[in-house]
Amino acid sequence: MSVLKNDLLLKALKGEAVSRPPVWMMRQAGRYLPDYIKLRQKYDFFTRVETPELACEITLQPVDQVGVDAAILFSDILVIPQAMGMEVLMEEGKGPLLPKVVATDADIDALITSDTEQRLDYVMKALTLTKQELNGRVPLIGFAGAPWTLLCYMVEGKGSKTFDKAKQFCFTQPELAHKLLQKITDVTIKYLKAQAAAGADLVQVFDSWSGMLSPADFKIFAQPYLVQIADAVSTEVPVILFPKGSWYALEDLSHTSAAGLGLDWSVRPELARQLTGGRVTLQGNFDPSKLLAPIPQIRKEVKEMIDGFGINRYVANLGHGILPNVPVDHARAFVDAVKEYGS
Repeated sequence: MSVLKNDLLLKALKGEAVSRPPVWMMRQAGRYLPDYIKLRQKYDFFTRVETPELACEITLQPVDQVGVDAAILFSDILVIPQAMGMEVLMEEGKGPLLPKVVATDADIDALITSDTEQRLDYVMKALTLTKQELNGRVPLIGFAGAPWTLLCYMVEGKGSKTFDKAKQFCFTQPELAHKLLQKITDVTIKYLKAQAAAGADLVQVFDSWSGMLSPADFKIFAQPYLVQIADAVSTEVPVILFPKGSWYALEDLSHTSAAGLGLDWSVRPELARQLTGGRVTLQGNFDPSKLLAPIPQIRKEVKEMIDGFGINRYVANLGHGILPNVPVDHARAFVDAVKEYGS
């Protein structure tokens, strides 16, 4: 294996001193990059995800073109429901659709939990290939969706502003909900360990919809499963948990084996630091919509963000995925502003 030439991200996650924060962006591989759009016109979504050479090419684009300090594999959180035997359709511009949802005990029993690594072998091949192609330039991030967020899609069948159906399932049939969450958790642990073995230097768990839950319900339906994943996988590689919208859980999650916690823009840096007491590295939390502001404003606000968090135990990132309509030079301005911080 080649030695990492840029290990800023791993240093930040270990709490080691750095000269500046590392920077990467959620969803940096894909939709706003012109070279990606060309591939999108040629190949459908799951062809891009399931073809290791294409996934590798897309993963490398932002490293080459925007200058981020880490690569994150181009893939999707819904490969897990697919591997568990569910059909997942992806329509451009519309988001995912799962035609047959999980509604009963029999549906949960029918989910496949064996041979996860084999069923998702294309992900491992893409990771191994990307690791070779990176040749130690920057670390490679693997990822998965969190159990609560995957339950939302598996029960609701599509994206939603409120996920009422998923919440109703949990609140009216909690035993079934926990059975499903545990199944997803077991598969996800195997999946992330396989990613680590295939070349991921660290992994992130995206709980994109955890903010739909009250603090009390987060502790019941999201937190236990995030903690299980962090405990199991952090023996292999550092784990970043990103429970979007759940700033109320920061204190609890800072006492887990997670190396990092992702933040959205709804929490002030000072409060996040206060709640986590320096126990964990924080990542975030620039509002992606602000990348549409004039470049001088982006630079100014990036500096203010880093001033708020401080340099150490901090990873500069967005508070959610980059938007498709962000100009590439604005994304680059965000990265450059972090790189020039303090110089």
